[in-house]
Amino acid sequence: MLLFALMLAQENPLSHVVQHELHWGFLPDWLHLNNHMLMVVLAGILMVIILPLVARQRLMVPRGLRNFFEAICLFIREEVARPVLGHNTDKFMPYLWTTFFFILFCNLLGMIPLDGIIYALTLGKLQHIGGTATANIWVTGTLAGFAFLMIHYSGIRAQGLKLYLKNFIPDVPTIPLKALMYFLEFVGALVKPFALAIRLFANMMAGHTVIGALMGLTAISGHWGVAGASIVGSAAIGLLELFVAFLQAYIFTYLTTLFIGAAVHPEH
Repeated sequence: MLLFALMLAQENPLSHVVQHELHWGFLPDWLHLNNHMLMVVLAGILMVIILPLVARQRLMVPRGLRNFFEAICLFIREEVARPVLGHNTDKFMPYLWTTFFFILFCNLLGMIPLDGIIYALTLGKLQHIGGTATANIWVTGTLAGFAFLMIHYSGIRAQGLKLYLKNFIPDVPTIPLKALMYFLEFVGALVKPFALAIRLFANMMAGHTVIGALMGLTAISGHWGVAGASIVGSAAIGLLELFVAFLQAYIFTYLTTLFIGAAVHPEH
C-alpha cells in the first residue's frame, strides 16, 4: 500500500490515463507496444472466453452471469435496435452486440488498478501495465471508423449506390446548390463518427483523471481529514464511473444504431 501511495505521489494524475510505451526486452524493435494496445487485446480475449461460456448454458431460467448478459442483449435488440431497424434488426445485432460489449469490457477493465497492483507486486519493476483503452482517442477513433463504414455500407447495400447517393441530400433545383448540399452532407457524415469518438474518449479520460487526482491527494496529504475526504470522494467518483462505463457503451451503440437506421431507411 505504501509503495502504491508513493507511486501516486510521484506522478501526475494524467500518467494513469495517457498511453505509455512498454519497453520489454523480448519484443522486436519494430513492434511498438503500449498499455492501451495491451488492454484492447485483453478485452478481446475476455470477450472470446466469457461470452461463449455464457451462451453455452442451457438453463430454462437464466441465472447469474447468463441472466446479466441476456438481459443486456435483449435490451439492446428490443429497445434500442428494433424500433429503428425494424425487420432488419437481426442482421445488425452481431455488430451492435460486439460494439457494446467491447466498449463495456474496455471501460470496466480501466476501472481495475492493474498498473498499481502489478507495480506493487513486482516492486516497481513493471509500470503502466493497465489503463483505460477507451480513454485513447486512437481507440475510440477506430471504433468510430468502423461505425462510419458500417453506416454507409449498410445504406449502399440496402438501397444501391445510385439511390443511396440520390437520397443522400434533399432534392434541390440548381447544380451549384446541389454541390453545396453534397459538401455539407459529406461533412455531416464525417462529423457523426467524430462526435462518437470524442464523446467516449472525453468522458472516460475525464473520470479517470479526477480519480487519479483524488488518489494522488490522498497519497501526498499530511492531514487525516483531507486524506479521508479524498478517499470518500474517490469512492463516489468510482461508483459514478461504473455507471458511466455502462452509459457510454450504451450511448455509442444507440447512436450508431440511429445512424444505421437512417442510412437503411431514409424515408424515416
